[in-house]
Amino acid sequence: MSEQVPAQWGNFYLKDVSFVNLMMRRIYNVLIVANPYDAFMLEDDGRVEEKIYNEYMELGLRYPPTFTQVSTTEEASRILNSVDIDLVICMPGNADNDAFDVARAVKEEFPDIHCVVLTPFSHGITKRIQHEDLSIFDYVFCWLGNTNLILSIIKLMEDKMNIDNDICEVGVQMILLVEDSIRFYSSILPNLYSYILTQSQNFATEALTRHDASLRQRGRPKVVLARTYEEAWEIYLRYKDNCLGVISDVRFPINNVKEKERTATEGNIPVIEKDPEAGLKLLRAIRQEDEYLPLIIESSESDNREKAEAEGFRFVDKNSKKMSVDLRHLLEEHMGFGDFIFRNPKTREEVMRIRSLKDLQDNIFTIPRDSMLYHISRNHVSRWLSARAIFPVSSFLKGITWHKLQDVDMHRQIIFDAIVAYRKMRNVGVVAVFDRHKFDRYAHFARIGDGSLGGKGRGLAFLDNVIKRRPDFNRFPNAKVQIPKTVVLCTDVFDSFMEQNNLYHIALSDASDEEILHAFLRAQLPDEYIGDFFTFFEATRSPIAVRSSSLLEDSHYQPFAGIYSTYMIPYLEDKYEMLRMLACAIKAVYASVYYRDSKAYMTATSNVIDQEKMAVILQQVVGKEYGDHFYPNISGVLRSLNYYPIGEEKAEEGIASLALGLGKYIVDGGQTLRVCPFHPHQILQMSEMEIALRETQTQFYALDMKRISEDFKVDDGFNILNLRVKDAEVDGSLQYIASTYSPEDNAIYDGLYDGGRKVISFCGVLQQDVFPLPELLQMAMNYGAEAMRRPVEIEFAANLNSDRTGELYLLQIRPIVDSKQMLDEDLTEIPDEQCLLRSHNSLGHGVSDDVQDVVYIKTDSSFTASNNPAIADEIERINRKFLDTDKNYVLIGPGRWGSSDPWLGIPVKWPHISAARVIVEEGLEHYRVDPSQGTHFFQNLTSFGVGYFTVNPYKEDGFYQRSVLDALPAVEETKWVRHVRFPKPLNIMMDGKKQEGVVLLPSDSHTETDV
Repeated sequence: MSEQVPAQWGNFYLKDVSFVNLMMRRIYNVLIVANPYDAFMLEDDGRVEEKIYNEYMELGLRYPPTFTQVSTTEEASRILNSVDIDLVICMPGNADNDAFDVARAVKEEFPDIHCVVLTPFSHGITKRIQHEDLSIFDYVFCWLGNTNLILSIIKLMEDKMNIDNDICEVGVQMILLVEDSIRFYSSILPNLYSYILTQSQNFATEALTRHDASLRQRGRPKVVLARTYEEAWEIYLRYKDNCLGVISDVRFPINNVKEKERTATEGNIPVIEKDPEAGLKLLRAIRQEDEYLPLIIESSESDNREKAEAEGFRFVDKNSKKMSVDLRHLLEEHMGFGDFIFRNPKTREEVMRIRSLKDLQDNIFTIPRDSMLYHISRNHVSRWLSARAIFPVSSFLKGITWHKLQDVDMHRQIIFDAIVAYRKMRNVGVVAVFDRHKFDRYAHFARIGDGSLGGKGRGLAFLDNVIKRRPDFNRFPNAKVQIPKTVVLCTDVFDSFMEQNNLYHIALSDASDEEILHAFLRAQLPDEYIGDFFTFFEATRSPIAVRSSSLLEDSHYQPFAGIYSTYMIPYLEDKYEMLRMLACAIKAVYASVYYRDSKAYMTATSNVIDQEKMAVILQQVVGKEYGDHFYPNISGVLRSLNYYPIGEEKAEEGIASLALGLGKYIVDGGQTLRVCPFHPHQILQMSEMEIALRETQTQFYALDMKRISEDFKVDDGFNILNLRVKDAEVDGSLQYIASTYSPEDNAIYDGLYDGGRKVISFCGVLQQDVFPLPELLQMAMNYGAEAMRRPVEIEFAANLNSDRTGELYLLQIRPIVDSKQMLDEDLTEIPDEQCLLRSHNSLGHGVSDDVQDVVYIKTDSSFTASNNPAIADEIERINRKFLDTDKNYVLIGPGRWGSSDPWLGIPVKWPHISAARVIVEEGLEHYRVDPSQGTHFFQNLTSFGVGYFTVNPYKEDGFYQRSVLDALPAVEETKWVRHVRFPKPLNIMMDGKKQEGVVLLPSDSHTETDV
């Protein structure tokens, strides 16, 4: 381009249109009034209803009308009084029962009903019509035995009924047909509608889903018939901004003919006077209004060809045997139907053929300059898009004429930018059917297969829809909010994979996880998806996350968060090696459905393993490449309920956990920065230097871009690197998210400075407004919770750029199941002596009174964190016994439950403790670990109503009567773990808003406790 696109055309907003509310008024019931002979003639060798139905089906139309046939006026009256009839068609009768008389009788009794007269033509009928006042009927048609005419009549009526609404709703286009010859318009309308309806099937391929394709056909151009000059001019003026073209006869009535009276006589028969150049006068007037509009003259008088072509109008000879073919060619060439044929303006030869919107996008910069100039100077691009019902782009381009902008290259760029913007807009909030010919870097979300998207897939589609419905997500000029580019392999792909490879036998057996994975990796995915995967590689050109999306996972009521595997594969120039890794990752995710932990989880949730089905999400990994490392600047988990509010924070203001690097670090219980989006300046971890140095992130996860030859393992993190923050400093990824500790000053300064330890504080986005992350998280939390009608948890990631721009990607949304049980008392008023334990920092809400068992870690002076992995194994074994007996227990132990770092707590996974009703983190004088939060682990806790208490008796933060448990006989006792049972149930009470929780001793235990 020679210069930059002017601002008025470079910065634009395209508003999407919906086809749902088009063609709302339809002809459903048709009454045909005809004598038996005419009815038989109409039916020919089959029912007219069947023929019309077949016509509708062939054209992909819905809602074919039903027909009722009667033979007398009396029968017609009875039907009209008892049935809702939308259209009456009157056939010719005998001398005593004339079609016009029948129609007049119908209109007299039912003046508001649509009424059409069908009549065969002869000289006698022609004379008869000249005596009739036809104004009371909607139309009179010449019946030649062609059922296509019936369809055309219905569509003409429906177009007339809907045109005002449909133009106002989305800008549907209109073709004006000006013709007063009943015989001719009865012939041309079926041809015209047949062509338009066929074209609507073709442009429906621009749709992203089958349903959208059906709806898009409603956006076809409408046909409006005018029979006089005044009627035509009034219609044109009303709809001129949406007129696709005009087809006009030459000789028809004009009311202001001065030379003669309006009527004359031919013998004793009155005839309407016609102006021999009415059509030419009409098109001249229209040309004054619009220099680009295609104008076509059709006439049986050959002298009119020269007149029409002299004024730049196209001409069609009515006498030609190929008149319909000639008209069709003109519609293709000048009204935008069919393929867009770019021509050499001098030779008229075809230089390029464009078949779709993406085709135009891909080739706009390669079209020869002289051809491009010829077409844009005549507004052909805008008209072609209008004919294809791509109204937002066509409307935008229509205003950029050659008079306003005389630069071919700028027009190319503007057209390209508008198409890209439209395709992006159309993709948001829609799960398209994957088409390798359409999916490119501007595509968004697609599905392969016809099955379910699974839980995560549904959540992603839901998030995408929330973003689309809330345009203020993108009100910040330096921030873009979206979901990553995604393709979902639906559950039917999983079904066929399992059956074709005969995998159910080993999958449902007691085989080890490694054996199951090995069997799945040996299986074969269908070759038909290879081309689709290559297309996806090319469109994303980034690492790909292969994520589980089972039917039960992240469902609205029973989330299966973090149970199945998620693998990541690097982007490789060797597409076949990348294909091999992708196939292995997909099969490994499938295998994870049948791993030991998955089966234990299914048991804990009373689900049947062989009913579980898996969709797989292929998703662009958010991040940037730094040498052999790939990771985002920010990952996070946002919860709309904050059970740990501090200072001015409120529980309903939510909480976010932020980390540098891949989000798996947060899921695994790594050290994160806790921040309330409504109070980004209030961060406990940065309140004191000692706390900041001790309790901020020192490690992060990144994808290893060079590890490509390893076999896939049960551990889905086998190619995830655990790096130090120093590595990120070398990568140059800490701008705006880190502060610097100066040992000389013994102080922490916001920003990056030479020397000194880097502290992950996210100061640039939280305190310095470099990127509006807090505001965006507020919107995500509020809109997500509002749309889901319950508290939610949202995973996200963000990339920040040096120019202070960035992209926020919403990765997943799932509900937090929040018990609505009411507490009858203030928990703080309950005396300590009635409590086994009390927490002032509890997670969860509700009441439970059916638990008798307590499993606790023996935290005496011999306790050491080095034994934590062995303790985890013992807890898993004990938990399995509770699952077998369908009972629950209170679990008490030191440090962070579920931490991936065994030095910080017991490294259990959720299936290992899934029978626990309350889990207690016990702080010890010699083992102080801050409470964990914000992981998949907590999602499961809240989803199943499990309480999570933090107790630190050594600093008078909570209360725990360990001596009561020690005094009870052991049901089971090992070196590190003890299991006891109370004779009666404990009473568990949790106040989620106040973060107060208590476990009350059975009523008869109080005295024993005091002894």
